[in-house]
Amino acid sequence: MSHKLSRWALPAGIDELLPDQARRVEQLRTALLHQFHVAGYDLVIPPLVEFVDSLLVGSGRDLVLDTLQMTDGLTGRQLGLRADMTPQIARIDAHSMKPEAERRLCYLGTVVRARPDGLGGSRTPMQVGAELYGVAGVEGDLEIISLMLRQLEQAGVERIVLDLGHVDVFGALAVAAGLDDEDEEVARDALQRKSTADIQSLLAARQISPSVGHALTMLTQLNGAWSKVLSEAKVVLADVMTSDVQRALDRLAIIGSSIERNFPGVDVLIDLSELHGYHYQTGLVFAAYAPGVGREIARGGRYDDVGKAFGRARPATGFSTDLRELLRFFHGEETIDATIYAPADYADAALIAAVERLRATGRRVVMTAQPAPPGAPQLIRQGDGTNDLWHLMGDTNHG
Repeated sequence: MSHKLSRWALPAGIDELLPDQARRVEQLRTALLHQFHVAGYDLVIPPLVEFVDSLLVGSGRDLVLDTLQMTDGLTGRQLGLRADMTPQIARIDAHSMKPEAERRLCYLGTVVRARPDGLGGSRTPMQVGAELYGVAGVEGDLEIISLMLRQLEQAGVERIVLDLGHVDVFGALAVAAGLDDEDEEVARDALQRKSTADIQSLLAARQISPSVGHALTMLTQLNGAWSKVLSEAKVVLADVMTSDVQRALDRLAIIGSSIERNFPGVDVLIDLSELHGYHYQTGLVFAAYAPGVGREIARGGRYDDVGKAFGRARPATGFSTDLRELLRFFHGEETIDATIYAPADYADAALIAAVERLRATGRRVVMTAQPAPPGAPQLIRQGDGTNDLWHLMGDTNHG
């Protein structure tokens, strides 16, 4: 029995926005971009398609499996649909704009992924985010995290959990343990899964000092309220407290204290086994969560020197989220004005003028050959046939 493919079917993970959703997306997009603007961030719009060797350098190397590729008919080179806009923003900062000591850029656009982002996730997220270049100090981290939290509040997220981590803690312990690249990857994966048994199994076959082995194992348990975790970390990591580890803990303390003070409604946690983006993140990592959502709703971190592949290495930090995911929290503004109906008589100059006057004030007017719905406001011709005028009738919203 032959199977006829439905011509209206969409690929898995690919969806469309119908009028009500599209209206809310546009309202949220406008609100978020305005908030970026008043914070000093300039909007850039990178291309949807680039050469693969540009998309997949630097931090983009982790995107190989997510990037849909094709051959450029003009050059024969491989093109890629962007799966993440962050590498593109780094290229713009390093190559497309004049050097500045500090640069603040924001972006919003659809990315395309070969695989869904998580269970049931979309393959076409509408990625929105911001990047801050040239600020190495903790004030840069605080600016970006604060901006992310304000954006989530703007979208209607009421109970935010902010999870902080720092890849330098694990990095310093991996160096102290003498782990090679393969073992480091195994250890990182085990930590992400909070698998103490797998960490212990990895360390058992190697000559590692007990203090380092204990510290690596205990990273799986160093998570929870920020001040409590930092107090415990000072004890657990006391015997392996390198300058890198101390700086990481100090920065986390400053950030935890500041966010708790400035965002009293946000729960601030620390998880020292959180290592997302470990291959390209260079310090602080963070993610935001909301009740009822089984995955982060926004994430970011520091990735200093991300522009090195494009000829300009310097401090960088940023965050991104999916505007479509934020729609579940965003209610938007209801349309107050009812649709006004007018006859589709394009030969009547007076009617056309009346329609355009209404539209110029922001009113929604539909010219149609169909009868107006019962009770709907409409333009009605009144006159003696020689000097007809068009009047708006039934407009209860505007008297």
